[in-house]
Amino acid sequence: MLAYIARRVLLMIPTILGIMLISFVLVQFAPGGPVERIIAQLQGQDSGATSRISGGGGDMAGGGQAPGGGAGDASSSRYRGAQGLDPQFIKQLETQFGFDKPAHERFLKMIWDYARFDFGKSYFRDISVLELIKEKLPVSISLGLWMTLISYAISIPLGIKKAVRDGSTFDVWTSAIVIIGYAIPGFLFAILLIVLFAGGSFWQVFPLRGLTSENWAFMPWYWQIADYFWHLVLPITAMALGAFATSTLLTKNSFLDEIRKQYVLTARMKGLSERQVLYGHVFRNAMLIVIAGFPGAFIGAFFAGALLIETIFSLDGLGLLSFESIVNRDYPVVFANLYIFSLVGLAVNLVSDLTYTWIDPRIDFETREA
Repeated sequence: MLAYIARRVLLMIPTILGIMLISFVLVQFAPGGPVERIIAQLQGQDSGATSRISGGGGDMAGGGQAPGGGAGDASSSRYRGAQGLDPQFIKQLETQFGFDKPAHERFLKMIWDYARFDFGKSYFRDISVLELIKEKLPVSISLGLWMTLISYAISIPLGIKKAVRDGSTFDVWTSAIVIIGYAIPGFLFAILLIVLFAGGSFWQVFPLRGLTSENWAFMPWYWQIADYFWHLVLPITAMALGAFATSTLLTKNSFLDEIRKQYVLTARMKGLSERQVLYGHVFRNAMLIVIAGFPGAFIGAFFAGALLIETIFSLDGLGLLSFESIVNRDYPVVFANLYIFSLVGLAVNLVSDLTYTWIDPRIDFETREA
């Protein structure tokens, strides 16, 4: 098993390199860049993503086609709106963002720095990228962790009960509720919760903004815990709706497939109780497919799935940070998030495989690979 873990860890290196290289190449064709954003601000234009006159792609530190480093008007002519600005000023901007170096040098430097978890500084915020991520991390951890744990804690027992009582009135009604929950987008349900319970039109029961109250630091520790979970009720409920429905149906179908197999009938004929059959034989086989979906559910909730929820409930987490960084062409933040997301995703997949062997010791990845 140790050899298998070592191989998987070593395989993470080319995987990460491939992800970063593909992203590096793709953003060559993305319009706009930090230099153009500053030019647009100086010219009083929109500070969002702007396009380049030449079709060569976007500027970026660590990705994107750099200006060629030519002198005089050739440098300023590369940027829309740069006419009339001092070419030397444009060259200073290029040097500041690292665009005076060839693309391959920027990529190699980025990989070397990221291997040491040195992500540099944000282009447009006076803070290091690592500190910025640390600042936003508690929100994303809170949303992703609690949503995943709560949805699985409810959906697994419910899915098992639905499989045991397949076709009953309980199964039909709960299936209807689950399907309706799956069909409703999380952000629409979040708006409904705000209207009903956050002072929208009916009751003011839960807070609308932030992860804690303004006076949280002055509360006793037990009130701090209560206040923290009080703020999480609405966003976690909105996020867990879709994941809860998916994992419930997945658990039910997985258990139904196992219950109908011959070894279950044999176990019953030996005189084992229904509980012994269900949890002693069926459980570890049926849960494999449920566990296989855990990494995707966790990563989706932790990083990508919370963008709209963070926006609606004014929660400043990694999802909102990544979106704003892409729009503003803050490439150090964009690539640092991509690197961390990919690394965590690969690690969670490895943990998922190891969990397989814990639930069912008959699974041996090392022998299978051999």
